[in-house]
Amino acid sequence: MGNCCVGISAASQSKKDRKPNPFAQDGGGAYPASAAAAQILKNQSKCKITDKYALGKELGRGEFGITYLCTDIESGDKDACKSISKRKLRTAVDVEDVRREVAIMHHLPKHPNIVKLKSEYEDEQAVHLVMELCEGGELFDRIIARGHYTERAAAVVTRTIVEVVQVCHQHGVMHRDLKPENFLFANKKESSPLKAIDFGLSVFFKPGEKFCEIVGSPYYMAPEVLKRNYGPEIDVWSAGVILYILLCGVPPFWAETEQGVAQAILRGILDFKRDPWPVVSDSAKALVRHMLEPDPKARYNAQQVLDHPWLQNAKKNSTLPLDAVRSRLKQFSAMNKLKKKALQVIAEILGGEEVEKLRDMFDMMDTDRSGAITFEKLKTGLIQIGSQLTEGEVRQLMDVADVDGNGTLDYGEFVAATVHLQRLDNDDHLHKAFTHFDADGSGYIEVEELRVAIGDDDPSSDAETSVISSILEEVDTDKDGRISYDEFAAMMRRGTDWRKASRQYSRDRFNSLSMTLLRNGSVTPAAVQNTKI
Repeated sequence: MGNCCVGISAASQSKKDRKPNPFAQDGGGAYPASAAAAQILKNQSKCKITDKYALGKELGRGEFGITYLCTDIESGDKDACKSISKRKLRTAVDVEDVRREVAIMHHLPKHPNIVKLKSEYEDEQAVHLVMELCEGGELFDRIIARGHYTERAAAVVTRTIVEVVQVCHQHGVMHRDLKPENFLFANKKESSPLKAIDFGLSVFFKPGEKFCEIVGSPYYMAPEVLKRNYGPEIDVWSAGVILYILLCGVPPFWAETEQGVAQAILRGILDFKRDPWPVVSDSAKALVRHMLEPDPKARYNAQQVLDHPWLQNAKKNSTLPLDAVRSRLKQFSAMNKLKKKALQVIAEILGGEEVEKLRDMFDMMDTDRSGAITFEKLKTGLIQIGSQLTEGEVRQLMDVADVDGNGTLDYGEFVAATVHLQRLDNDDHLHKAFTHFDADGSGYIEVEELRVAIGDDDPSSDAETSVISSILEEVDTDKDGRISYDEFAAMMRRGTDWRKASRQYSRDRFNSLSMTLLRNGSVTPAAVQNTKI
């Protein structure tokens, strides 16, 4: 991928030529990719995945693919199969991410805390990555289920995460997307190992090499990522954010908007006053400060973190339950389930067929067949998809979406902008998601429907203290005990849930974020000059 960002190619070919195999070694001439990854995929088994495995229930769903339970037909062994849909890999960057993920997982050594890639397959529809199955659930879910949390337990988890960081860095890999949901327990036993499962945004790096592509999850980003000039030190920052959350239940840099989050990260002010920080040890707080040091040169590296007394003497750490952590994580977990399921419904709506419609819209707007559209054509197109943006906002969108700065949008730039706007602004999508939860068609998501939506298996819980109450407190603004469509839409459009984020955060949103920070003086012009997303 190089030390910066891969621009989106101008895909101006006709429909019949629009679907080359992006995983062919020559990439169809339009897809730059890691030679190592291309060779791995070229050498993969020629048999179909269904010849070797029986695909079972869905285990998870991401931006580009779905993870299924799969069973080895001969041995009966259970694994996980991550199937990445080719039709959703619309740009060179998307394809490169998948190729590089395969190469990195082959490159990293066997490690008890890194999920093992067993094999990979390719067919006309998808690339399939077969990995060891992790059945123990996400890190945060284990904390919630346990019923209490302690400094000692937080130290054990932190050591594991930082050891993964150290292994990656020792082998020239920068993870770039460390967050709790990328760590799963292998099984449900209390002694189960914790494993890193997702290397989709990881890159190879050389000592001293700097990167400028803004990727990852907003709440876990280091300040130098926002300034587009970073190296492997960002992984220690992300691990520090996780440690902060493990100790208090909320992220260190919180806001309702992306701009607010970014500005909080750049300010770098840590709150050690709110509960439960007064009862957390000074040693733990000192380590957090070292990991969340804004200056990457002064920030601890992985080895320094592992050598810190709080981790070296973990058995002496407090076992006093940090109850605030569990209660906050439970609330956030429930809210996230509602948002995540709603976004899945929208993702189903905005599938390959809709992207093809965008292609048709682009072709229709591109009246001179130049492969690019102007500001006036963009404004007309946004009106056609139902956007309510003002002319000034369209101009701002044009400025940030035009990544090559030529005054027009090619197809890749157009899709990146309009798909994002459709996810936020298209009432039809939000209505369909709302209807999915409003099972009785009453026009409201009521308490029992909310329980079903988030999978609350304790309907007898006290209404005053239940997670349902927590959600209603946040979403039910008129306090009538149910969620209207307007309240639901406001929730979906408000901020970003800190626990989850897309596999690769929308490039047009972070281009917009960079421009906002530039106008506010939070980032210098040099930090955004000559960079592309």
